[in-house]
Amino acid sequence: MEITQSAALVVVDVQKGFDELDFWGRRNNPEADANIASLIDAWQATGRPIVFVRHDSSKPESPLRQGQEGNDFKEYVEQRRGKGAGAELFVTKTVNSAFYGTPDLNAWFKAEGISQFVVAGIQTNMCAETTARMGGNLRYEVLFALDATYTFDLEGPFGWRRSADELAQTSAVSLHGGGFATVVTTKELVAAAA
Repeated sequence: MEITQSAALVVVDVQKGFDELDFWGRRNNPEADANIASLIDAWQATGRPIVFVRHDSSKPESPLRQGQEGNDFKEYVEQRRGKGAGAELFVTKTVNSAFYGTPDLNAWFKAEGISQFVVAGIQTNMCAETTARMGGNLRYEVLFALDATYTFDLEGPFGWRRSADELAQTSAVSLHGGGFATVVTTKELVAAAA
């Protein structure tokens, strides 16, 4: 795997509100936060660009709504912001895709000459996957760091219920098998970025 010097790391919605398990339910991948931190460290150490994305929920019951502590980035992310030598962008959004946030992510990528990016963050099958899919549609080379994401058990139509692990696997198969992104591990990315 080759990581270009201009490859961006897109850190999606790593916010305190996702620690409220009474609201979200059972999560998977307890190593995700450590993996996200190591990706940020690797990108900062090599001077590559990083995009920090925050979800500003408009739902009154959401822990991610503005004005609530849950809207803030988790401490390990906040402590790393502004510490790298590479370009950094802060995007806010109210929908799943970081490409529909402010400022315009696609315009920033074009201005910075970015054609490859890595997705990490929360939730695997929601905002992380949607951002990766849109990136693939926009013809970026997208790398999806599956073990640097996590999600929660979810109930859908017809009483169907899927575990967080099942949802993460489904996202990985859809993204990789559908040609939207290449699904990789944190270890592979850190090694390739060195």
